[in-house]
Amino acid sequence: MTVEIRVPVLGESVTEATVGQWFKSVGDAVEKDEPLLELETDKVTLEVNATEAGRLDEIIVAEGEDVEVGALLGHLAEGAGGAASKPVKEEAKEKPEPAAKASPEPEAESEEPSPDSSSVDVLPAAQKLIDEKGLDASQITGTGKDGRITKGDVLEALENGGKSKSASAPKEAPKPAAEAPAASSGPRSEEDREERVKMSRLRKSIAARLKDAQNTAAMLTTYNEVDMTAMLDLRSEYKELFLKKHGVKLGFMSFFTKACVAALQETPAVNAEIDGDDLIYKNYYNMGIAVGTDSGLPVLRDADKLGFADVEKGIAELGKKARDGKLSMADMQGGTFTITNGGVYGSLMSSPILNPPQAGVLGMHKIQERPMVVKGEIKIRPMMYLALTYDHRIIDGKEAVTFLVRVKDALEDPQRLLLDL
Repeated sequence: MTVEIRVPVLGESVTEATVGQWFKSVGDAVEKDEPLLELETDKVTLEVNATEAGRLDEIIVAEGEDVEVGALLGHLAEGAGGAASKPVKEEAKEKPEPAAKASPEPEAESEEPSPDSSSVDVLPAAQKLIDEKGLDASQITGTGKDGRITKGDVLEALENGGKSKSASAPKEAPKPAAEAPAASSGPRSEEDREERVKMSRLRKSIAARLKDAQNTAAMLTTYNEVDMTAMLDLRSEYKELFLKKHGVKLGFMSFFTKACVAALQETPAVNAEIDGDDLIYKNYYNMGIAVGTDSGLPVLRDADKLGFADVEKGIAELGKKARDGKLSMADMQGGTFTITNGGVYGSLMSSPILNPPQAGVLGMHKIQERPMVVKGEIKIRPMMYLALTYDHRIIDGKEAVTFLVRVKDALEDPQRLLLDL
């Protein structure tokens, strides 16, 4: 029996996608629910899984081709095995082999074969990244279901020199990938001086949306600074008890999220948007949380109804889904305000850009000890610059400054958040 592989419903207002990568080749055996290919949309990258076990019998749409919802992508021979019985379409034949299938060229200076990682269960998105970076899967500890290696595990390994922190026996560090020769290897050829890579549909969508924000919104940024002493002391005092009770760390984002919700409730224009000739004031608070990946901007819904622990759990879950490339359309829709943290990368001050149609975005930055005058005395205090970029078409300067001062007050006296003051 032949099973059709079709483009699934992609989400509200999304009708088209691009075939990013086929994880299987014609003739490959396929397990039920195993990812077959990856689709890129304007808002999210998603995987199409096999509805039945069998064999990939035919690929109709090649990588890089655009498809609409419901389009036929290929055929799966249910319960079949062995070689494919149908030819691949011409455009699919010409596509390069998926990265997950590519085998790196053997290194001449190494006499030992590369470690066999065929027994390691690697998710397709993670395998793609492993191949791109020339990593050894056997050096990476999987944290996914049944020990599978996720994209998040590979990213962690990259931060630790190519292997997980918990990797057991010390092994020789992986050699540089062939496409990234050492600087001492001599002058590069003209072909190596540049690399041209096609922009993903998601990246093109982000670029267009942000440029549209510059062209349309009357963006203005106001700045302030916050003394983080009280918040750091409170966090230090209760972080172990918080972790023990709730099973999640007490981070900065719960304080900032709750502070922003309180400030938005006092200055509703910052939580509004323009729709034609109308202003829409929203009485719900869905916080977009920038998580430092190219998977999109996840949204923490109804943050005003969540306690500190629920906020931390929600952000942790969204962050993991983003790193693993598992964000759904629903995870990224409906945001009313955004918080972005450039401080994790060392940024001392920046002007964030709006995420339309939202009217405001708060930029967090690096905490840095600075001399401050406190009650007539010079004290060393942990300070952070805050930046609020807002749409001046909706928000007056008074409202913007009021919002940022309310955030500052709540963070400098965090008991306000607990007592709803």
